[in-house]
Amino acid sequence: MGMELEEMQTIWSDISDQLEKQKKLTDKMIIMMTQERYRKKWNKIAYPEILGTIICYAMAILIIVKLNTLDTWYNAAFGISCAIILLVLPILSLRSINKISSINFYENTYKDTLITYTKRKKQFQSLQKVSYYLSFLLIFLILPVTSKIIGGKDLFDDVDKLWSIAFFIPFGIIFFIFFAKWVKKIYGKNMEAAENILKDLEE
Repeated sequence: MGMELEEMQTIWSDISDQLEKQKKLTDKMIIMMTQERYRKKWNKIAYPEILGTIICYAMAILIIVKLNTLDTWYNAAFGISCAIILLVLPILSLRSINKISSINFYENTYKDTLITYTKRKKQFQSLQKVSYYLSFLLIFLILPVTSKIIGGKDLFDDVDKLWSIAFFIPFGIIFFIFFAKWVKKIYGKNMEAAENILKDLEE
């Protein structure tokens, strides 16, 4: 009877160990699947940013290559400013997205994960605000630069052309505002979805 009891205890201990291992494996798989869903939501923000980065870099390279055609100090200043914005801003944005999308759920506690997420989300949102303001400024800076590089004309020497462009600027501003709001709305939906996935870990 004593042997049977010991055997039963041994078997029960083995079963308990197996169940515990199975539970840990299941929990790990759930966390990994949750993290993958979370990353996919942030990828929906990252992919447009990558496309935007390619466009920005192409424009920046064109400005740098044609910098010698900007033969006045103000056009050169506008060109350099445009190139800096086009080169730096996309990298900062992608870096911020990468930091927030690569949060490791499994290696951190839920509290630490949430704190890290909240901190990096605020950094991303702050960077987005800066991006909107600089993009708005870029509309005005890039006009004389493209006029000189593509058309070979100094915008400030051609009064008629300056006035015709000034007429279309309000339409460009309106388009930019609507486009920025649309992007913000799309990004906001994906950020909210990612945050809801993160909150599911608490349950």
